[in-house]
Amino acid sequence: MALIQRIADQSQASDILKISPQAVRLQQATCTAELQQQISAECFATQIDSNFATSARKLSDFKLVAMDMDSTLITIECIDEIADMQGLKAQVSEITEAAMRGELEFQESLTRRVALLKGLDASALQKVYDERLQLSLGADKMLKAIQQAGLKTLLVSGGFTFFTDRMKTRLKLDYTHANVLEIADGKLTGKVVGGIVDADEKQRTVERVCAEMGIATSQAIVMGDGANDLKMMKIAGMSVAFRAKPVVRAQADVALNFVGLDGVLNLLN
Repeated sequence: MALIQRIADQSQASDILKISPQAVRLQQATCTAELQQQISAECFATQIDSNFATSARKLSDFKLVAMDMDSTLITIECIDEIADMQGLKAQVSEITEAAMRGELEFQESLTRRVALLKGLDASALQKVYDERLQLSLGADKMLKAIQQAGLKTLLVSGGFTFFTDRMKTRLKLDYTHANVLEIADGKLTGKVVGGIVDADEKQRTVERVCAEMGIATSQAIVMGDGANDLKMMKIAGMSVAFRAKPVVRAQADVALNFVGLDGVLNLLN
């Protein structure tokens, strides 16, 4: 591709190494901050993901992969799809988007959204799982690779245990943590049982699991898409923004905007 060759020439790369059918690595490239910005902008405009690394990282450097669920491991926001059963998807989605952009405090946003679900038959949860929940592009391949390499997995979500429990069984995940929807007489009450899994709780969960495993948080890869993922991403050895909001892309070590979740494997020897 002409763009890749031009970038290789600009950065004085010693070699263009093809590491997969969709990915190349420019070896020993030299980039100023200005050139990095230029390359990033050109690649983004051409819908190519790019990443600059000062040293090679190996999959064996890590022991845990922690993931957000909604819009990261899976393609949907579960609460938005549940709300669709009430005819309130647009209203709930607007609150969800504001929270993910960091414009609305997460606990407040979740409390408001869950309250709108009051009275909905609990069978709607299974309907969302059966009819609408899909894994994100590359999720299967990524999970198989990291599990085969012996890494543990954590799904930590501001969503709901109804879905994380099923993901844990389906994907053979090691740890999950999410919010519990209150159900009475077969209907949602519009409340969450116990504390809310917000940004602070996500960070504490990653720290707790790492402590249980006897590893440092720097040995964790953390993936997310929204502002409520930033705190757990900041303590990771590698933070990955997947199809993320601009505020998250700007602060992550890696931004996967166009490739699947398995794109992270191309960054690890």
